[in-house]
Order: sequence, then C-alpha cells, then structure tokens
Amino acid sequence: MPGEREPRRVVVDPAGPVLVDGPVEIALPDGTVARSDRFVVAICTCRRSKRFPFCDTSHRERVRDS
Repeated sequence: MPGEREPRRVVVDPAGPVLVDGPVEIALPDGTVARSDRFVVAICTCRRSKRFPFCDTSHRERVRDS
C-alpha cells in the first residue's frame, strides 16, 4: 500500500543505550531536534554522555590497568 512504512527496529539494553535503526530524528524537551543518518543509532539512557542524546559509552564501568 502506498505510504506504508516498515516498522523501525528498537533494541533496549538494560546495561546500555537504546539502539534504533537509523536514520532518526530525536525531539528534545527544549524543542531542539537531534538528527543522525547512521545505520544504527545508540541513544543514551544514562544521561552521562557528553554527546547526549547520543551515547558515547559513558555508561561503561571504567577499570584502570595496574
């Protein structure tokens, strides 16, 4: 049927970001829109990312090598 779209795949990882098949537009509370044309987009859920709303792996536990 014309105009019908395939469902967008979203993967929720309890220990990490939400992965969404891209491209995506994310409407933020302040009214701005963040866009990504990547194949898969990692959306931050921990709010530690310096690239919020996109994940920069800040959620990972840091372990120092001795």
